[in-house]
Amino acid sequence: MQQKRTEIAALGEFGLIDHLTEEVEIYNASTLLGIGDDAAVIDSFGKQMVVSTDMLVEGVHFDLMYMPLKHLGYKSVIVNLSDIYAMNAQPTQITVSIAISNRFSVEALDEFYEGIHFACKKYGVDLIGGDTTTSTAGLVISITAIGEVEDNKFVTRKGAQLHDLICVTGNLGAAYMGLLLLEREKKIYLETPGLQPDLENQSYIVERILKPEAKKDMIAWFANHQITPTAMIDISDGLSSEILHICKQSEVGCMLYEEKLPIHEQTRLNAEKFNIAATTAALNGGEDYELLFTINPKDFEKASNCPLMTIIGHITSAEDGQNLITNGNNKVKLTAQGWNAIKN
Repeated sequence: MQQKRTEIAALGEFGLIDHLTEEVEIYNASTLLGIGDDAAVIDSFGKQMVVSTDMLVEGVHFDLMYMPLKHLGYKSVIVNLSDIYAMNAQPTQITVSIAISNRFSVEALDEFYEGIHFACKKYGVDLIGGDTTTSTAGLVISITAIGEVEDNKFVTRKGAQLHDLICVTGNLGAAYMGLLLLEREKKIYLETPGLQPDLENQSYIVERILKPEAKKDMIAWFANHQITPTAMIDISDGLSSEILHICKQSEVGCMLYEEKLPIHEQTRLNAEKFNIAATTAALNGGEDYELLFTINPKDFEKASNCPLMTIIGHITSAEDGQNLITNGNNKVKLTAQGWNAIKN
């Protein structure tokens, strides 16, 4: 049975906007006015507002050969919410702007927006506006996330202090291994059309690249345990790049320990298959969307008992540099080798 295809031109710009936003729900009292007017209206109720924007470009940030549109919509929201959580804030609203070519049908956009709506519902975020326009070169997505934080409780990258503990949520390198796996299967498929991908027992790493999650539980834990990180960043470009950002802006050094890096067993197994050191994937892989942060040493006991995080090192003086102690007890200088959209 042939799948139904409705051309976007059949609805027109305003008809398309009405169609894509008819299922929008409002979850936050701070959203006074959402979609339907010249602008949205937000009341922060005395809290400070946090704003972040990310752009995703087809062929640069995602490949539709293996990225389902529903997953793409979901992930597009998550990468923005992750930035808000990295400021120790709660995301409340998003705007979504897309540039699309005529190769996309209304049904394709429905699938994309289904992922967006699912993410909004799961994280309690309101879709309050955006824009649609024509593209001659694939799909372009730009999402702005807005959040709120109690007065002066926001966390930046520049507050790390000497002897602070360096911590990370979840595990590292899984998204990168998932990407390598999907790229391998894509290559095989192009060489042998019709051959089904071999993804057996690989669901964890595949999901980490196609459908990541933002770490809202960590922010809730901070609030419940009355801990405010001294510095924080989300891991989109790899652990090594992100800790160097914190060190540069905080004017400090760091010491990480290879034996402490949290790496999932599926990541280790696939790294071996691809002849890559699992530690390399953890340091330089990117797109994990975990939170990397520093906390005061007095909170060591609380941090040690938290199942959401792992202590992986400590802050040193700037003169000591940024280093990793390997399992062989060698000191290696950290370098930034993560994703560079401009260079690539």
